[in-house]
Amino acid sequence: MAERPIYLDHFASTPIDPRVLDAMLPYLKDRYGHPGSRSHVYGWEAEQALEAARARVADLIHADPAEIVFTSGGTEADNLAVKGVAEAYASRGRHVVTSAVEARPVLDATQALADRAGGVVTRVPVDARGRLDEAAFAAALHPDTVLACVTAADAEVGTIQPIAACGAACATAGVLLHVEAAYASPWVSLDVRSDGVHLLSLSAHRLGGPKGAGALYVRRREPRVRLVPLFHGGGHERGLRPGAPDVAAVVGFGVAAELARVEREARSRRVAALRDRFESMIRARLAGVTAHGDPRGRLPNVSSLAFDGVEAEALLMGMPTVAASSGAGCTSATLEPSHVLRALGVPDPVAHQTVRFSLGFQTTDLEIDRAIEAVLAAVARVRSLGAPPPVRPHG
Repeated sequence: MAERPIYLDHFASTPIDPRVLDAMLPYLKDRYGHPGSRSHVYGWEAEQALEAARARVADLIHADPAEIVFTSGGTEADNLAVKGVAEAYASRGRHVVTSAVEARPVLDATQALADRAGGVVTRVPVDARGRLDEAAFAAALHPDTVLACVTAADAEVGTIQPIAACGAACATAGVLLHVEAAYASPWVSLDVRSDGVHLLSLSAHRLGGPKGAGALYVRRREPRVRLVPLFHGGGHERGLRPGAPDVAAVVGFGVAAELARVEREARSRRVAALRDRFESMIRARLAGVTAHGDPRGRLPNVSSLAFDGVEAEALLMGMPTVAASSGAGCTSATLEPSHVLRALGVPDPVAHQTVRFSLGFQTTDLEIDRAIEAVLAAVARVRSLGAPPPVRPHG
């Protein structure tokens, strides 16, 4: 059996932590009750498991468990936040503000408001590092603005955004703030209270949990956020997300959230060191390599590199021993250049030469060493077909 590639696409999805899987298995086998069944032990077990997971997810972002609404994933959470607020507060206005580097579900949901409901969307620019222009963000908030959306860290170059500053601006303007935190949550400490966040989206499969589970934090006081649900039936999750929850997936989500909270600092230090070694070795031995993003203010696990003279798709096909990506998990099915790189001012030809390598807390030193050699060899092969920049000697 062929050896599986080195996995450096953790931004797209992460492998399930073995401890998470162990916690899920009983709810896939023997504990199969519905948490809404209140008359027998099967239902009691499911409800207790659901509420324990809710508390763990809440602890990850310093929220109250009653403020956590479980969803099928981050995309549903984003849509519930954007569309739920827009409909609930339609009488106030239809203006929504986002950053130019939002996750695709947020961009698409806000664009749908503009296209179908007569809404107006303002996209606030970022600088060449991918950082939001705070002054432009504050200036974009108008009396008819009902919602502002800012990603905690983008899905391409991982630049960390000034959420607390955005929260303060929204508080001054009386605007609700939604934060997409799926990519940041494994690596960055999030505090919805101190940062002034009103809604926040999470995804289990991006922090060592299973696919099919996500959550939306919905503030309950100062102010209490109102939402109109996307669909109806059953009254589950405070009436905001009806339907029988996937208890096993939610249990796994809870354990993954607790592990991320407890192990975050140690994971971040180790993975950042691996990422830095990966980048420095490649850039020391290859000319014509450009790194995107903020070198001092990005997530510790991402490296977005453009290789002169090498199309990203050709490079990915030329190194089958490494699994990486030419775009975010939500957008890599399209051949369009990344909207994040475009927002950074990266020319389309350079964007098409960019590969995103994203590490995980399970990535090993040996895997990084092997990946470095694979990238060097693949770039050399692809460049040999054209007119490559010179390869720097090792050492």
